[in-house]
Parts: sequence; structure tokens; C-alpha cells
Amino acid sequence: MDKFPKVVSTELKYYVYIYSNPLTEEIFYVGKGKGDRVFAHLIDENENEKVKYLHDLKNRGLKPNIEILIHGIEDEETALRVESAIIDLIGVNKLTNRQSGWKSATYGRMSLKQIVSVYSKEPVQILEPSIFIKISQAFRYSMSEIELYDYTRGRWRISKERAEKAKYAFAIYNGIIQEVYLILSWFEAGKTFNTRNDNDSIGEKRYEFIGNLADPEIRNKYKGKSVEHYFKKGTQNPIMYVNC
Repeated sequence: MDKFPKVVSTELKYYVYIYSNPLTEEIFYVGKGKGDRVFAHLIDENENEKVKYLHDLKNRGLKPNIEILIHGIEDEETALRVESAIIDLIGVNKLTNRQSGWKSATYGRMSLKQIVSVYSKEPVQILEPSIFIKISQAFRYSMSEIELYDYTRGRWRISKERAEKAKYAFAIYNGIIQEVYLILSWFEAGKTFNTRNDNDSIGEKRYEFIGNLADPEIRNKYKGKSVEHYFKKGTQNPIMYVNC
């Protein structure tokens, strides 16, 4: 099958679908659409992980299992939210999807503590010499500990002289402290092992730090608290030095 009968397309409205491995039943792609969108990937020739996965199945004489997970959705935004929740549940790192779901960083999978910190926005004053690092573009609440660390610690255009005065690095998203690290040392970007795959962001005069999670007392004091009041409205610089 490569298309739906017209009456089926009409009744489906917006839907969310999944592709899975026919042998292991492991889901490798989640999508949303309407009409015949679900079939489009079978003729996709772009260079991405999903297409490579499908080509690998084809070379082994296999076809993916394709299922409609939910249908009859009236509007696209609702379909996007459902798709995003499923991606968060499975984990984008276990899928061939190129990115997290729609607004995952805002409305995606969170712990109860994260939910409270997002909406309570309890302000806190930072007393220690520190560097704030906003990771807005890369952040999602379902990030692993190592992902959050690697996206926080590099690769930044900084004043190395000022950064070396900072004892702690704060991972900031949406004005909330997501994690606190004890800085051990700064290096030129790309000089230390990193799990990130966006090497195109490495350039001249960029730096990254290595460090550890701050001690429990410091983390409990600051994590989940708001430092929104430190940032002037419209500030674009992702870096801020505090008490340095």
C-alpha cells in the first residue's frame, strides 16, 4: 500500500504514526500528518538516519511495520503535542527522528520537581563566583546527565580570564537553573572528549570546561531556582559572569 482510499484519508483527519522494525518490533520513527503523509518516507531519498534505516531493511528483503497510533485529531497543534509526547516517552536518542518533538523543551516530559520549578520560578541570589550558561537551543527536559553536561560546558565565546575566576557553571534554561557544575579547568573547544556530534560549532576563540557536579549542598541550594531577574530583557548573549 502506498496511499489511502479517499474516504479513509477523510476519516483519519490528523494522525500520529510509527515505523518499527519487522523483526524486533522496535520503534525507530514517530511522525504526524494527514492524508498520505505516512507513506512519504518510503520514497524519501534524503541523507538522514531514517532513510538509511529503511534502506538497510530493504537490502535485507524486509519492510517496516507502519501503524497509525492515534487518528481523528481535529487540529495540527494537538497532533504535534501527541507526537512530541511519544518521542519524549521513547527517547529521541532511540529513534531516527532528527530532533525532539514540537515544543518538547517547553511542554515535554518533566519530573515533578521540574514542573514545579518551571511555574513557581522561585528567585535566588547567587553568592559564589559563577558563570551562567544559557543552553536554550539544545535543551530538553529529557536530556541525559551527560548530554546536559556536554551542552553546558562548551563551546563558547568567552572571556577566558573572567571565566577562570568562576568556581561554578550554571546550566540555565528559561531562566531556571537546570544543573550546577564545579569547574576544574578551561580548554580550547574540541580539545576534550565530548559526546556532541555538532563539530561545526567548533571555531577559533571558543572554549569548553571540564568539571564535576557541584557538591549536594550547592546543588540543593540553587538547582530548580530562577535567575531570570539577572538577565535584562532582550539579552542575546548566552554567557553571564556573576561575582567574577
